[in-house]
Amino acid sequence: MNWLPLVAELLLLPLQSDEALLPEGLDISFKLLPAIIVLGMMVLFLVVGFLFTVADTEDMWVAGRSIGNLENGMAIGANWMSAASYLGMAALIALSGVYGLAYVVGWTTGYFILLIFLAAQMRRFGKYTAPDFVGDRFNSDAARALAAITTFLIGFVYSLGQARGMGLVGMYVLGDINNFVPLPGISAYQAAMILFMVITIGYLALSGMLGATKNMVLQYVILIGAFLIGLFVTGWTTGFSTVLPQIEYGLLISDLGSEFSAPFAGGSYYLWIATCFSLVFGTCGLPHVLVRFYTVQNERVARWSCTWGLFFICLLYLSAPAFAAFGTALYGDQIGAVYGDPGMSSAAADVIVVLATQLAGLPTWFVGFVAAGGVAAAVATVAGLFIAASSAISHDIYATIINEDATQRQQVLVGRLSIIAIGLLTIIFAMDPQQPIAALVSFAFSLAAIVLFPMFFVGLWWENANRQGALVGMVAGLVLWFIPMFNEGNFGLVNGGAGWGIEFVSTWMPAAGSALIFTPTVIVLMVVVSLVTDEPPMRTKQMVRQCHSPDPMPKDMTAADVVAEKNGNRPETPADD
Repeated sequence: MNWLPLVAELLLLPLQSDEALLPEGLDISFKLLPAIIVLGMMVLFLVVGFLFTVADTEDMWVAGRSIGNLENGMAIGANWMSAASYLGMAALIALSGVYGLAYVVGWTTGYFILLIFLAAQMRRFGKYTAPDFVGDRFNSDAARALAAITTFLIGFVYSLGQARGMGLVGMYVLGDINNFVPLPGISAYQAAMILFMVITIGYLALSGMLGATKNMVLQYVILIGAFLIGLFVTGWTTGFSTVLPQIEYGLLISDLGSEFSAPFAGGSYYLWIATCFSLVFGTCGLPHVLVRFYTVQNERVARWSCTWGLFFICLLYLSAPAFAAFGTALYGDQIGAVYGDPGMSSAAADVIVVLATQLAGLPTWFVGFVAAGGVAAAVATVAGLFIAASSAISHDIYATIINEDATQRQQVLVGRLSIIAIGLLTIIFAMDPQQPIAALVSFAFSLAAIVLFPMFFVGLWWENANRQGALVGMVAGLVLWFIPMFNEGNFGLVNGGAGWGIEFVSTWMPAAGSALIFTPTVIVLMVVVSLVTDEPPMRTKQMVRQCHSPDPMPKDMTAADVVAEKNGNRPETPADD
């Protein structure tokens, strides 16, 4: 098949009639001071990436296991709080009110599960990547490859939401780049998105995990500062709040309409529960989150990293509903009706944080500062996603399966090429995004909850889970995840983008909440198949037990190393498929 015509067609896609992604009320023009702030920030990321250029695989994938708990906690916060948190969560609450709180509850609760059941145990297992864990735990290169493919797919789907956020915020800062550099067939949104994505790809290809982590600490400071300062100033200048906007926004709720305040007005009770479930357990299955626990010295630092990360995340999550309320009130006063037909568009909702500060009459440089926080949030998450995806290709497929004699230089080169490849793929599909930011991100969470979470949780807590169970579970999970995706027409690949439209599937297995049914299904399949097939080898069981041992582990040793030492350094058995 000749892919060039398809790629060319995608690259020349119009901007959804050039209106669907033009947020009403947002000042789309070039602004000098905001442009200096945002572009200066992006240049700073490039400089940090250059200063921490990596040459070996340990720095490339796990930052030399040298990151401390506070620093890693901030990196977790930046890595986690994507455009979906900074922009998309307030957007969902603005458009769907109480229903949008499913994202606040789901994304926060997931970290408690992660802290209790996975963080320390994953660090004790001690590999480079999530597919590395799957391959070694289940003694299977096929399982490793499936996990690597899933990791790449999660990174791609998740990054679409980040690219959309970059493009929407970029329009406020840079306006229509075509006014300066004519780009035939490229819209204002597309030009801004491409610019920020190219810069992101550039610094990641240079820096790997070590530089990405240093940048994430910087990005967290920028994004949390921009969000909280923006919220306090917006509330103060508009008279909506004084010093506690996270609480005082409640005074506005009765004025915002039942769509904002009535429980489940924006979605059914079942959809709320299903979405929460997918987000909770998707959090525990995201490779770019779990790899953060491989960058620290030991399991104690991993636990404290998770605790600090949860604290840093809650600073924003407790504030997002207030920003949504302020933005919704200002939109209704100055632009038009928020709900009904036409109502607020998804594009305007996706930039409600930036739009609120603009409608509050704040200086353009200050609005640009808030916009810079949104770009920093998107870039930080793309960094984690691309590192996880590239390590899956370079380490787990190329170096482990294709070329076992690959040198460190070859692995780093393949990793950098993988970053460029997923970046270009994201740019192509983000030219015409089909869903709001948070919706795009929720699809990745469903995939992580259905395919990877069962491998991590069952693999760490049940020593009899075996290769056959893992393979059946992962294949079934991938197939099941695609059913609601195609049914709802996501990615525009089925029936001209309309999807199958099966009502039963849409109601009970929505793409954003499909894990509620499919995750237990995969776990049951995994357990049943493991019970009716041979038990895993004793060495594998010993590795699982070592993950729960009370004895501390040295920085440079893994569970496999400890087991091999106890067994007289007998060589590991090869993967049996």
